[in-house]
Amino acid sequence: MKHKWKGLLASLALALAAGGVGALLSGGTGEFDSAAKPPLTPPGWVFPAVWTLLYLCMGTAAWRIWELRCGDRELRRSSLRLYAAQLAANALWPALFFGLGLYWAAAVWLAALLALVVWTLLAFRRLDDLAAILMAPYALWCAFALYLNIGVAALN
Repeated sequence: MKHKWKGLLASLALALAAGGVGALLSGGTGEFDSAAKPPLTPPGWVFPAVWTLLYLCMGTAAWRIWELRCGDRELRRSSLRLYAAQLAANALWPALFFGLGLYWAAAVWLAALLALVVWTLLAFRRLDDLAAILMAPYALWCAFALYLNIGVAALN
């Protein structure tokens, strides 16, 4: 049992670290704070709170896939590679959007990230329903973030 807790903590740390890298690469919100924003934009404090919860869900989902001892081993590996790819893409988006102010490029990047997230969710679903359910809020949030990103790009 102790081994499983260590694996879970490592998986959560990895997901949260990706968020931390994204925050560092963003360089802060700078000019975004004064940018025009689309309707439904939540207050600024919502974003770190939601992202923290999403990273915890993502890390738990990946850990569940990692811990599986039955099923298709290659599917597990490819699912975790997809997870790693979307995690890396997630960490780079803030640099495009906040750091460089490349709103349209960030929207394209975010659309690709959303596709990776959905692909990961579907791969996880083939192995573990709960892992897929844990990824679903992340996919929905990325879709909402894409709406916000396109809105900011169009308004600025």
